[in-house]
Amino acid sequence: MDRVRSAFNNMIKSERYSRFTLQPAEDGERHVEVKLSDDATDDGMEVEGQAGGSPSFRPAPLRQNRRHLFYMVLVTLLIFVTGYLVGYVSHRKPQVEPVNPASENENRLQATPTDYAPSPEIQLDWKDVTQLLSQKLTSKAFEKTLRDFNLPRRSAGSAEDMNQANRIFDEFKKLEMDPWSDIHYVQLQMPDSNRPNRVLFGSDVFEPAGYLAYSATGKVEGKLVYGNYGRQEDLDVLQKKSVELKDSVLLLRSGKISFAEQVDNAAKKGASAVLIYPDIQDYKYLADTALYGHVHLGSGDPYTPGFPSFNHTQFPPTQSSGLPKIPAQTITANMAFALLQKIEGPQSDVSSGFKGGFKSVSYSLGGSKNITVEVNNMLVNKEIQNVFGIIKGFTDPDRYVVLGAQRDAWGNGYARATVGTSVLMELAKAVCEMVEKDGFRPRRSLVFASWSAGEYGNVGATEWLEGYMSSIDKKVFTYISLDGVVLGRGNFTTSASPLLYSLIENTMKEVNSPLGLGSVYDMVGRNNWEAILKPMAIDDPAYPFLAFSGIPSVSFHFISPNTESYSYYGTSLDNMDHLNYQTNQRTAEMTAVAAQFAGQMALRLVHDHMLNLDVSRYSSVLYKAVVRVYRRINQLLRSGQLKDVSPNWLSRARGSFQRAADDINRAIVNTDLSDKEACRILNDRIMAVEHTLLSPYVSPVETPFRHLLLGRGSHTLASIAETNDMEQLHTQLALATWNLQGCANAMRGFPPGLQQLRAAQGARTDRRKELFSAQSSSSQMRRPSIHGLLQVTSSDLSHS
Repeated sequence: MDRVRSAFNNMIKSERYSRFTLQPAEDGERHVEVKLSDDATDDGMEVEGQAGGSPSFRPAPLRQNRRHLFYMVLVTLLIFVTGYLVGYVSHRKPQVEPVNPASENENRLQATPTDYAPSPEIQLDWKDVTQLLSQKLTSKAFEKTLRDFNLPRRSAGSAEDMNQANRIFDEFKKLEMDPWSDIHYVQLQMPDSNRPNRVLFGSDVFEPAGYLAYSATGKVEGKLVYGNYGRQEDLDVLQKKSVELKDSVLLLRSGKISFAEQVDNAAKKGASAVLIYPDIQDYKYLADTALYGHVHLGSGDPYTPGFPSFNHTQFPPTQSSGLPKIPAQTITANMAFALLQKIEGPQSDVSSGFKGGFKSVSYSLGGSKNITVEVNNMLVNKEIQNVFGIIKGFTDPDRYVVLGAQRDAWGNGYARATVGTSVLMELAKAVCEMVEKDGFRPRRSLVFASWSAGEYGNVGATEWLEGYMSSIDKKVFTYISLDGVVLGRGNFTTSASPLLYSLIENTMKEVNSPLGLGSVYDMVGRNNWEAILKPMAIDDPAYPFLAFSGIPSVSFHFISPNTESYSYYGTSLDNMDHLNYQTNQRTAEMTAVAAQFAGQMALRLVHDHMLNLDVSRYSSVLYKAVVRVYRRINQLLRSGQLKDVSPNWLSRARGSFQRAADDINRAIVNTDLSDKEACRILNDRIMAVEHTLLSPYVSPVETPFRHLLLGRGSHTLASIAETNDMEQLHTQLALATWNLQGCANAMRGFPPGLQQLRAAQGARTDRRKELFSAQSSSSQMRRPSIHGLLQVTSSDLSHS
């Protein structure tokens, strides 16, 4: 007892104390941090507290007799044990704690790693992860899910669309994915049932059931001209044949490019209206099938360009620069056949490729007979919902991979919407189960998104991007589109950011071929796999993520051999029977393979320490683009059309980009993967690549697709290589050069220009030392003049 009393007296007489410091957290709340002195434990905990000072106290020594001392020891121990147990239970955090990446939703995007408990190390290696995923994504499971999500109709903003959204929300809630919805109020264009759209040609009067959303309205008359697919090269053929395009009505067959691009090309040539039909050479279905689509050369709600449609009353009336100014209408193949029989005019050359599948017509170019087009579409205000669920990461929960699928369609939309939604839901279930039951610990978060109004030009997805434009690129590092992943069986195509090329290639090698032999990589040809990489089209669901928001994105499609597209898109024939025919009655099996492909890409991105984004894959893409500009400028200089412009600065900027990419690759090799902070800093540098390729010199309202290499507009390197406007070339070349140089600087991890300033500063220091050394050797020390120092500075800067 004497020893116990002596020890206790020593303890209470020591200089031990507690220090309370008020710490502001990143979420704006204040916390009191409890720290013990050096002779106590180093562990601390955070509890909520009010703003105030940081009081410190030191208990005075107690003087009690032995009996009181004994009871005090017992009471102190009892209080300590009770407090510890209460604190442990009340502050313990669950294994998987949801994080919300959007807010009512802005606050949900601001989660930081410090908001969560320290995470355990990932317990599964990559082989275990892929095996678990393939075990859970079975064709049997997809047979049921495909049936459950198959609807006869699902137009955007309809009761069916809203019911589907609620169902997905409930499924995410059952999986404890902390679901939320983004609600937008958008304007969608629809036919007027009281005033149908019409086409009048001689005695023929047609009232097509299909239509093109966001067409200009009105009634126009002009000479009927056949223009093949309406590509630039097709319209050049017409002009060479001396067919007048100004004020004409162009008859075009669907395919090769989007409806919006067809109408835009026609408008640039002065056409007054456009008719589009599915030629039987390209579309092997009933000739009276109606065709649906949109002609907005952009994405999102065209009446709130660049900002979200949360409430139209907040914003002044404005329109997207991509809205067409001429009427456009779809007609059936039978209607087109009737027009082509009577069109007359000169014949096209066989080599031009103008002749379609109608054997009894010559596909004359026309230009002699008038036709009238009347479009009476009307704008309708609709409420749409995007639905989200999340599986939170354990190391960097504020970094997200987003997997998204369109929920709406013109009709049944089996391939367009049912398959993608089914993949979205089964992937969510599989990954949740892997986390809850199998010990999978993703380092980063996965967001599962169901979009509405995709048929009108990715409206739902784009409105979400616009709503969080200032922060989303700092949080979302990859988007994986699940739209149209199964369109057939036997071949595979993909469109993606070059940053994802290596990930796609590796995933192709790991996912088994649906044909039963080897991998997907073997199926497409091991020596020719890059042939499946297609440029991302403007109507690709992943395109606004890449070209508008600067997020590395990918879309992919299992498709039938020798086909370029799915012919039933935009028709009432996009149903289960037709897709089963394309997949040889193996739609569920193909959907399971597609889900494994998307799942492996997503899980690889959240599993590894370093982001699986290969910056070196941009080198060849950038080199080809710069070479085109270089040759064009030299050509203009030799012809005398251009003066006082050099392409060398752009070449140097490309060199800076290449050196920055090499620097990142070296850093990846040399980084200690156990150092979480070092990995995060390096991953942030990798994430900066795509976003800093967006031009800061153009407006997202006027030019939404701002990507320097993959966007659309006069700012792109492709446009600079083709323009005939010398003044525009001067300006855009300078802006593109610094855009690229700024990207290289961001990749190096410091502000633009700092590298050059550091180099110049070092050179100036060396020159000044030499200057002062020479002056000190003379009998009379003289300080250098300001003029002299400025000369040194200017010289050094020019050399650097």
